[in-house]
Amino acid sequence: MTTQLPDDAVRREDGQPVAVLAAGAGLTAVPGAIARMRQLRHVDLDGNTIRDIPASVATLPQLHTLLLYDNDLTSLPGEFGPALRHLSVGRNHLTALPDALWQTTTLHALNLAENNLVEIPETIRALSQLRMLDLGHNQLKEIPAAVGDLPQLSDYLYLSNNQPRHVPAALGDLQALDYLNLSDNQLTELPASLSGMKNLRELRLYNNALTELPSTLGGLRRLRELHARNNRITALPDSLPGLRQLQHLELRNNPLQRLPESIGALTELTHLDLRATALRELPESVAALPRQTKLDLRWTKLDQRPGWLHELRHRGCAVLL
Repeated sequence: MTTQLPDDAVRREDGQPVAVLAAGAGLTAVPGAIARMRQLRHVDLDGNTIRDIPASVATLPQLHTLLLYDNDLTSLPGEFGPALRHLSVGRNHLTALPDALWQTTTLHALNLAENNLVEIPETIRALSQLRMLDLGHNQLKEIPAAVGDLPQLSDYLYLSNNQPRHVPAALGDLQALDYLNLSDNQLTELPASLSGMKNLRELRLYNNALTELPSTLGGLRRLRELHARNNRITALPDSLPGLRQLQHLELRNNPLQRLPESIGALTELTHLDLRATALRELPESVAALPRQTKLDLRWTKLDQRPGWLHELRHRGCAVLL
């Protein structure tokens, strides 16, 4: 058992220890010395084989960052300190979470990814200061509607690689959110309310069972990237021209039968991925997209290759056939 801190792990200010940086240090338990460093603000123990977090460490009065990603945790302590803002316990063996976690209202960032969690309680709404939330790579059967009650959630929300079939309408209330990942789930539909995410810039939907995109999709006025490969989408919504800032549109491996002429309204589009779709023809408006640098048509069997593909290449666009 290794419980000794490496000699160079402690950082000091004015002689006081303020940080412990012992990622990948071969630790099998949290060193007891950490709990005695009452001025600590930052503890990084990522990439060890630690099995539990002593409450005496989790409740350090000035601790704002506690990193334990990629360890062997099976539980979390029943209490956290008053200053904790960043908690990372992804890639462990957690199956349940203590009530104390949802009472730690100082949290700004919470990483619970790559565990064995099957549910998240509605009490998550108490974490009203959260800006970043990672629940990806768990076994969640439902996305709690209470996530939509996190008004400060702005940087990212990862819900990928779980088991939900539906997205709660309440997620549309996340007006500050920049990045949403719903990939690798079992989603069959998306709520129209998603258009309420007025600041969303990147939306990842790949590897689901979606047959269509919401009719309100065009309401995502700031969206720059839409990744929807490996679904069952046959057509695009009429509101598509509303995505005036869209730069990257990925529709690979969908049974898409028609690309609307209105795609020409996406004047910021640079990458259009139509690989392995069911398209038989392309609208001429694709040729007029002024910023297009890549058009991927591999494994898409067009009845006829339009002559303007040569003009696109002449303009410097990579056309892959």
